[in-house]
Order: sequence, then structure tokens, then C-alpha cells
Amino acid sequence: MEQKHMSGKAALKIVVGSILAAYGLTLAVYAGFGGATLAIFWQGVANLTGLTIGGASLAVAAVMLAFVFFYDRRQIHIGTVIYQLFYSGFVEIFSRLHVYSQSRILNFIIMCAGIVVFSFGTGLYSSANLGRGSYEAMTFALAEKNGWPVKYVRMCLWLCLVCFAADVLVCVRLPQL
Repeated sequence: MEQKHMSGKAALKIVVGSILAAYGLTLAVYAGFGGATLAIFWQGVANLTGLTIGGASLAVAAVMLAFVFFYDRRQIHIGTVIYQLFYSGFVEIFSRLHVYSQSRILNFIIMCAGIVVFSFGTGLYSSANLGRGSYEAMTFALAEKNGWPVKYVRMCLWLCLVCFAADVLVCVRLPQL
């Protein structure tokens, strides 16, 4: 496995990028216009287990990274772990802090701003080049080890996550017979 060393500048990129990505995701998802694939999955896991959204994010990432560790550990580096800890922790913090308005137009603007902030944060984190996030690591592990196109692996993972989350959301809300 290739050793990667982390400079102070790279560490700062990972930490700041993780925090910005968490803030952007929180703005976008909680604005009320739907959610990102993983956020929907986290909500299902949170509903099923009683975890908070940040706890569900961290738990899902841990499961994905455990799979990747045994399947293709080349995808995991120190940045992967640092990113996930900061990202999940700040998703938790920001989900509790932000207040939205009753205006759909203002919330739409907040969602758009969230997408921009998330994208910038993700780009900043990625520019450190010290590992992928858990979902990306899983995607590339499956794609590279099997010779599958990334776009198809990504689409299949999205579909599985959304279907599982929808099933969990429905099952949790239905009364027990």
C-alpha cells in the first residue's frame, strides 16, 4: 500500500473541507426539498436505531469502511478517517443549530447555497489527496476490483441505499400488527 504523509496544510484542508461539506449538506437537506442519497439512508438508519443523524452518518461510514478495508484497503488513507469524524460530528452539530424560515423561496435559496458550500467543502477536502470518503471508497473499491464503470456502481449503490432507506422509513412508521 502506498504511504501518504500528511502536512499541516493537507490536514487543514481536510478539516475545513469536512466542516464546510457538513454545513452545506445540512443547509441543503434540511431546507425541505428532499435529500441526498446518503442523507436519506442516514434518516432511515436513525429512525430504525434511535441514533441521531450524525451518529447514523458515522455508523454507516464505519460499516462501509469495514467492507472496504477487507475488500480493497488501498482506498483508505488517514484523510478518510479524519474526514469522516469531522464530517459526521459537524453534521450532528449543524443539524441542531440551523433554523429555517417559513418561506419556500428563502429555503430554496438556502438549499442552493448549501449545495455550493457542500461542493466547495468536498473539493477542498479532496484536494488534500489523502483518501476518499466512505461512500466514494466503497464505490471505487467495487469498480476497480471488478472492472466495472464507476457510474454504474454509483447508480446501483444509490438505488440500494434509497430502497433500503425507504423500506426502513416505511417499516418504522407502520404500526406493528
